[in-house]
Amino acid sequence: MASHVAVTDDSKQLRQQSYISKLTLTNFRNYAGLSLELEPGAVVLSGDNGAGKTNLLEAISLLTPGRGLRRAPYADVAREGGDGGFALHARIEGPEGQVEIGTGISGGDGEGGRRVRINGAPAKSAEDMLEWLRVVWLTPAMDGLFPGPAADRRRFLDRLVLAIDPGHGQRALDYEKAMRGRNRLLTEGSRDSGWFDAIETQMAETGVAIAAARAELVRLLAAMIDKLPGSGPFPQADISLAGELETEIAAAPAVDVEERFRAALANGRERDRAAGRTLDGPHRSDLVVRHRPKSMPAELCSTGEQKALLVGIVLSHARLTGEMSGLTPILLLDEIAAHLDAGRRAALFSILEELNCQAFMTGTDAALFSSLAGRAQFLTVDHGSVGPTG
Repeated sequence: MASHVAVTDDSKQLRQQSYISKLTLTNFRNYAGLSLELEPGAVVLSGDNGAGKTNLLEAISLLTPGRGLRRAPYADVAREGGDGGFALHARIEGPEGQVEIGTGISGGDGEGGRRVRINGAPAKSAEDMLEWLRVVWLTPAMDGLFPGPAADRRRFLDRLVLAIDPGHGQRALDYEKAMRGRNRLLTEGSRDSGWFDAIETQMAETGVAIAAARAELVRLLAAMIDKLPGSGPFPQADISLAGELETEIAAAPAVDVEERFRAALANGRERDRAAGRTLDGPHRSDLVVRHRPKSMPAELCSTGEQKALLVGIVLSHARLTGEMSGLTPILLLDEIAAHLDAGRRAALFSILEELNCQAFMTGTDAALFSSLAGRAQFLTVDHGSVGPTG
């Protein structure tokens, strides 16, 4: 089980590193079969577009609960021409020894859910993987996070929460299930107050727990962002939450907020029935980000400024995860160097070393990572095969 000893930035003690020492893929995306020996620290994956670099990152992202960095249906992840299934296996080295994690689906399982095994034994749930490693990613698809839809920011926020609060994923699933049940009652025209009361009570309990976890993450992350240099390469961000529950939870006991939310759901049935869906709750909340040095909403900043803000948030979150769990997360940084100038690249590499984490970075041009020579493992990805960069 992962250590839970907090380590502060002021300490000379290094955070414990949990890293993947071996990764094996079977029938995953464009990999019929692959076995990679990996080193701690930075791992640079270079190769042409479409060679399979992001596929490798996606595989690693599935060593945590959820659908991974692409959020793809499992049937789409299985290699075309295979039996419809896929398998991933990782050997993890951590402060308390070695652990073997396997996950995948059998051919024909489709959307039946993937299985997880830890040291050969079936896991109770995918959340069990969080006891051994945490994975955080940054992809080009996230470049539009700030001006994009609120749903994308909620998803990003909840991934950040999950890295420090393993129970958050199950709470979110329970809330979504209850809300779908309520929405079904609404669209079917049901007037069964007993069913509504039961579902709305569950929504109030799980919804307030979700809001509280988000609020706590934002509070802790804001404090970590404050430690970034004010004039550094990755500007400080001011982050906050826009949502009734998240606002109320900061000023009132959770039990009172639960009761108010339950009453609001009951009183809003006719309005929600007309809309055909539940209009209030944590599924409507948003993460608000501002560029602190410019005192400007993040969505109004330039593309480069938005990227630098996002990198700063993710790096601060990696530090926070290290302090909360005692283990810095594995970072997946897809095409990270392409939009950073030389100064920011150097700063990024320096911060990754200070974090003492395993960081996978992809790029079409290995030369962008040349300053890491002798300090990183360089691998070339070539359409289903991976080998040392020559």
